[in-house]
Amino acid sequence: MDMLKKFFPYSFGEKQNVTALVINIIVYIVVGAVAGLLIGLLSWIPVLGVLIGLVGGLIDLYVLIGLVLSILDYLKVLK
Repeated sequence: MDMLKKFFPYSFGEKQNVTALVINIIVYIVVGAVAGLLIGLLSWIPVLGVLIGLVGGLIDLYVLIGLVLSILDYLKVLK
């Protein structure tokens, strides 16, 4: 669990109410959308297109795991 808290520090912040959880979710969605737009623009470069695509997949995976951990932390499933 300590490793998860190290890699996803924003997911384990204080969330006493639903508003804090919604703000946390919105931040993750905005980060994923901005990264997706940048990756979409940079993927047109022929040599870097494949590498940028891989990085984009990793960023999307990070956002998804962060969202799930944030919701599980709010529901007090994680200790």
